[in-house]
Amino acid sequence: MSITLDQVTKRYQGAPVVNDVSLEVAEGEFFVLLGPSGSGKSTLLRAIAGLTGVDHGRIALHGKDVTHLSARQRGVGLVFQNYALFRHMTVGENIEFALRVRRQKAAERRERRKELLRLVALEGMDDRLPTQLSGGQQQRVAVARALAHKPQVLLLDEPFGALDAKIREELRRTIRQVQRELNITTVLVTHDQEEAFALADRIGVMNLGRLLEAGKPHELYAAPATRFVATFLGAANLLLARQTADGIRFGATPVLARVEKLDGREHEVVAVLRPEEIELAPTRDNLRTNFIANGEIDEIAFTGALERMRVRLADQNLAAQLSSAAEASAAPILEVTRTQHEQRSFPLQPGQSVAIGVRRIHVLPTPLSSYTVCASDQQAADRLAQHPFLVELAARMKTRIVKRVEPALANMNGARAQSPISGVAVVGARADAAAQVEWLLENGAAEVLVLPAHISPPQRVLIHWLDDDARRATLAVAASLLRHVPAEAVYVGIMPEGASESQRPFGVRTLLDARSEAQAVHGLEMRTELRFGIAADELHRQLTESAEQMLILGISNLEQFRNTFTNLLATPATSSLMVVYRPAEK
Repeated sequence: MSITLDQVTKRYQGAPVVNDVSLEVAEGEFFVLLGPSGSGKSTLLRAIAGLTGVDHGRIALHGKDVTHLSARQRGVGLVFQNYALFRHMTVGENIEFALRVRRQKAAERRERRKELLRLVALEGMDDRLPTQLSGGQQQRVAVARALAHKPQVLLLDEPFGALDAKIREELRRTIRQVQRELNITTVLVTHDQEEAFALADRIGVMNLGRLLEAGKPHELYAAPATRFVATFLGAANLLLARQTADGIRFGATPVLARVEKLDGREHEVVAVLRPEEIELAPTRDNLRTNFIANGEIDEIAFTGALERMRVRLADQNLAAQLSSAAEASAAPILEVTRTQHEQRSFPLQPGQSVAIGVRRIHVLPTPLSSYTVCASDQQAADRLAQHPFLVELAARMKTRIVKRVEPALANMNGARAQSPISGVAVVGARADAAAQVEWLLENGAAEVLVLPAHISPPQRVLIHWLDDDARRATLAVAASLLRHVPAEAVYVGIMPEGASESQRPFGVRTLLDARSEAQAVHGLEMRTELRFGIAADELHRQLTESAEQMLILGISNLEQFRNTFTNLLATPATSSLMVVYRPAEK
C-alpha cells in the first residue's frame, strides 16, 4: 500500500478532531476525503503530510513508518487552496524552488520545469509572475511545484475552492490527467460531492472526526451503510419502515420493491429512497413501479435538465414513518427529481394530487432506527423527550423521538406492553431503572437507553458483552451510535481476577478478535483494554473514574442481566447506559 493509517488520532484541547482513523490507499490510487467543514479531513491530510503531529496511531508511506518524521523527510507534494506561490518569483522559479533547495543541477531543473509546464498546460509561461496569471493558472503552477521533486504521494487540500465553476472543471480534468500519466498516489480533501464523484477512484466520507465509510463512488451512492453518507452523497429520503418476512412495509402499505440484506427478525428499519428512484403518476393504476402512498405536490423547481419537487404524503398510515420528523404526527415531505421526458409525459403543478411509486429501496444496515421515550406518565415522557443528549443524538441521526406512556412502568406488575415497541426504548435513570429495563426487554425492546437527568455527551464509550451470543449485535449498535458521537470507543474485555497465566493469552486474543470484527464487519475503529475482576464491579469502577462516559452493554440472557447488573443500575447514575438484548439462539 502507498499510504497506511492505523488508528490515527489527533486531539485539540482534549477533544478528538481525528478519531481513530484507519485507512489504506493503494499505489497510484486517486483517493478523495469528503466531508463537511470541521469533519477532520484537512487535519488528517496535514497529519499525512507531517505538518501536524498525532496523539495516537501510526502513519506509513510505501511501507515506511513516517509517524515521527518531518514533512520534508516524507517525500510528499502538497497543494493548498490559496496557491501559496512566491509572488516575487516567476513561474519557472516557483516550480524550480524545491529542486534548488535540494541542490539539483541547473540543466536538470530546466528539463524538469519544461516537463511539468507541459503536463499542466502552461508551456511558454516560465517568465511570468503569479500576479500575471489567472486563479486557475496559479493553481496549475502550485500543482507543478508540488510535483517538481517527484514525490511518491500528492496531497491536495481543497485546491479548487477559490475558483469559479468552469475553471474548477478544467483544473479537475488537468489534475486527473497528470495523476494518471504519472501514476502518483493522490489524496484530495474536499466538501464538494460533485468534485469527489468526478475525480475519485475511491471516496472516504468523514464526519465528527471519524472515517464513516470508504468505497467506490457508485457503491457508496447506491448502497450506503450510514445515514450520513446516504444524505451527504446526494439527496436522499429517509423513511422508517417495518422489515417483515414478506419484505418492507411502510405503515399499512406493503412494498414489494427489491431490497437488500433482509433477515427473519421483524423490526423497524431505515429505508433510503433516492429522489430519482421515485415515480409519480395520476393514479395508482398508472404506476409502473411499487406503490407506496398518495401525495400532493408541495413545490416545484426547474433546474434545467431536471425538475426538482417536494411532495407531501397524504396517507396517514405512512405519515408516522418519516425518519426525520420531530413528531410522529408530522406530515412527511419527499424530495423527487424528474427528467425532461418525465416532465413532458406527466406535467405537474403545486397542489396536484399524485400516486407515488418507488423503483428501488435501500435498507441501511443500522440497528438504531428511532427513539421511543417510555415513561409511566405524560409529564415524565415530555421531560425525558427534551433531554439534551437525546435531542442531539436524534438530530445527528436525522431520526425522530416518539413519546410513549406505559402505566405498567410504574410498578411492573406483570402487565404487557400496549403495542410493539419501535426503535430504541429510552428511560430515565432512577432507583427502579433496572426493573424498567428488564420489563421493556421482556416486552419486545431490543435496545434500551438509560439517561441520567444531568449528563454531557460522552467523550469515551465503553463496550462490553456478557457472551458471544450478544457480541455481533453489540458491535453493530456501538458502530451505529458512534457515527453520531465524537467519542473514543473502547472495548473492555474482563477476565476473572484469579485467571491463570495460561488463560491470559486467550483474553488478549479476544481483544484482537473484537477489534478485527468491529473494523471488518461494522466499520468501527476502537481501542481495547483487558481488565480483571467481576464484570459489573469493574465496569462500575471505570464509569466512576471520570465523567462524560457511556457504557454499551450486550446481553443474551435476562436472568443473567438481573443477577449481575441490577446493582450497577441501582446506584446513582453518572453515565448513560445502552443495553443491547439479543436472546441466545436455541
